[in-house]
Amino acid sequence: MTAILRVDRLHVEAARSGGGLEPVLRGVNLTVREATIHGLVGESGAGKSMLCRAILGLLPRAARISAGAIEFGGTDVATLTTKSRRSLLGRDMALIPQDPMSGLNPAFRIGTQMTAALAHQLGVSRRVAAEQAADLLARVHIDAPRRVLRQYPHELSGGMRQRVLIALAFAGSPQLIVADEPTTALDVTVQREILRLLRELQVSERVAVLFVSHDLGVVAKVCDDVSVIHSGRILETGPVAQIFAAPAAAYTRALFAATPRHDRPAEALRPVPEELGEALWAEARAYDAGRAR
Repeated sequence: MTAILRVDRLHVEAARSGGGLEPVLRGVNLTVREATIHGLVGESGAGKSMLCRAILGLLPRAARISAGAIEFGGTDVATLTTKSRRSLLGRDMALIPQDPMSGLNPAFRIGTQMTAALAHQLGVSRRVAAEQAADLLARVHIDAPRRVLRQYPHELSGGMRQRVLIALAFAGSPQLIVADEPTTALDVTVQREILRLLRELQVSERVAVLFVSHDLGVVAKVCDDVSVIHSGRILETGPVAQIFAAPAAAYTRALFAATPRHDRPAEALRPVPEELGEALWAEARAYDAGRAR
């Protein structure tokens, strides 16, 4: 299957508060295949969100790509101008953020925000965009979409707000969607509905999804492939069935041991050993020192 995204030996650095640069991503290699969901798993601070931002061209001002390539559709998008990168967003690449409220402006009605976004993304009139907004909400199984368009974000549940953002992400028929922990802020029941909807749309549209999560159970249910990241480095990558059956990296095995199992509820959970985390960070620092020489 053809790859839609290839991240090749990507290095990202961020400015330290006291001066100098701190490595954030260290030689990351990642391949996302067309029409698949690729999971990216790791604990907080592992580099998941920074990798997503680098791919989307949304790095904070204090961070920069220092080496490597991000090949999307045959083009190294890391070399494009800011204007060119922004033109990809919404049309060729899209983002589903972690917190639905962070992606919606509380001061404007849903319809106002969707109409403006669609008119910009699709290059249509506001009248056409308004009609498409209602159709999109119906597509993500929102009842009474025209009523919802008249409401403000705070008047919707968390699940409905996330459906609005999913509708916007799929609106421009992108080739790649980055879903940055899209169910973290939702309760378990709503989480299941959103995951089912995301998979349904991904299959029908044949779009590739980079699905960021810290929940191995969710990854097992929705993803085709998975990469495990720690200290800004990809430790292993492969098909979900293969990685879950026989993880090669000690860190991946430790993550599995720390994950509750519904089929073995009485089994004691073992936290990731502190010495393993320290060893991985020591390897990362040694890698940094080797590059500096």
